[in-house]
Amino acid sequence: MAAYTLEITHLSKNFGEIEAVKDFNWAAKKGEVVALLGPNGAGKSTLMNMIAGYLKPSAGQIKVLGKDIESYPLEAKENIGFLSEGAPLYPDLTVARFLSYMAELRGFGGYVKADLLQKVAVQAKIENVMGQRIETLSKGYVRRVGFAQSILSNPPILLLDEPTDGLDPNQKVHIRRMIAEMGKDKTIVISTHLLEEAETVCNRIVMINKGRIVADGTLNAVLKKCKAASLEEAFRKLTSMQEEV
Repeated sequence: MAAYTLEITHLSKNFGEIEAVKDFNWAAKKGEVVALLGPNGAGKSTLMNMIAGYLKPSAGQIKVLGKDIESYPLEAKENIGFLSEGAPLYPDLTVARFLSYMAELRGFGGYVKADLLQKVAVQAKIENVMGQRIETLSKGYVRRVGFAQSILSNPPILLLDEPTDGLDPNQKVHIRRMIAEMGKDKTIVISTHLLEEAETVCNRIVMINKGRIVADGTLNAVLKKCKAASLEEAFRKLTSMQEEV
């Protein structure tokens, strides 16, 4: 098995003249819960969409469990669970039908599928809305349904873009505890603007500015690199750098 579950080498993404991600080199292992921090426009969502296979890189390579996702796209996607920003779902489906459909896309059926749906409904605390149409749900419930689909197949890699967006304080605590527990056996990458989430859930922090890594490591290592007394101060410095043209 590969030493790293996720490897990124010389990765770049351009949108016309805009360089969203620039010569990005990075790797992560099983057991790491990683926070991607950076101001709007830093390249976080673009990076996650490339890892998930939704965006084609302009240059560079991404390996999932040792295999290049360009050469083995289906195998790579089978090993990744993705909660994208905004979690676009099918509004006219019930929660149960949506999750059933997503399970079928992953090759599950019969009793196995039924057991999976029951398990993720309990994990995401959505049992009481399984019969409701998604368009009738609150933003918090929609987010939890999106989270449930990302963990359906128990993938070794989870990409979570703002996983607690729209949740109330109790729901945030629940999801963060789940992430911390699952992170013992997975590689989890979280893009978040909530600094307390990075501090309490993640054991590694990657700060990004203009598509490049500014600091990478434990909280203490990042603070030392940024010459900051707190993560809030480090983020303020990063935001100031982003605003400089």
